[in-house]
Amino acid sequence: MSLINTQVQPFAAQAYQNGKFIEVTEQSLKGKWSVIIFMPAAFTFNCPTEVEDAADNYAEFQKLGTEVYIVTTDTHFSHKVWHETSPAVGKAKFPLVGDPTHKLTRAFDVHIDADGLAYRGTFVINPDGIIKTAEIHSNEIARDVKETLRKLKAAQYTASHPGEVCPAKWNDGAKTITPSLDLVGKI
Repeated sequence: MSLINTQVQPFAAQAYQNGKFIEVTEQSLKGKWSVIIFMPAAFTFNCPTEVEDAADNYAEFQKLGTEVYIVTTDTHFSHKVWHETSPAVGKAKFPLVGDPTHKLTRAFDVHIDADGLAYRGTFVINPDGIIKTAEIHSNEIARDVKETLRKLKAAQYTASHPGEVCPAKWNDGAKTITPSLDLVGKI
């Protein structure tokens, strides 16, 4: 069953953000757009490159009224040390969420039972807590957060423009499509 257009399940997790431990719940996601980025684990080689990419683009997410959450199967204590020891991860201003119980990785269907780790999953969630995009792939392939930003903008656009769809390679400001019977077979 797909997670698309489903409600984020209730959860509570500890996170490290800006020198503090905080609690993140499904209620934290309500009222604004959210992007949840799952990674296998802290202290790996590929994950810090993705944290840094998200950190380098965090101002753009914030401009779009969106919070970013990085989730690994480690504890929030590990995330504190990861933030303090990795120059790339040290750039993060968003919550680094610990999921040692694997409740989140299982709820988002990114859990690898044999390893106790997560696949690389990226989810865009609307202000009502509804999952609008989901991307899950193998751990040897790191992501480009620019594509996540593009998908976020498309989700925000279609939410505020019901009846319109964003075609392939759509970018902010580009033409959209209003579906109609007259367009079938003509595009």
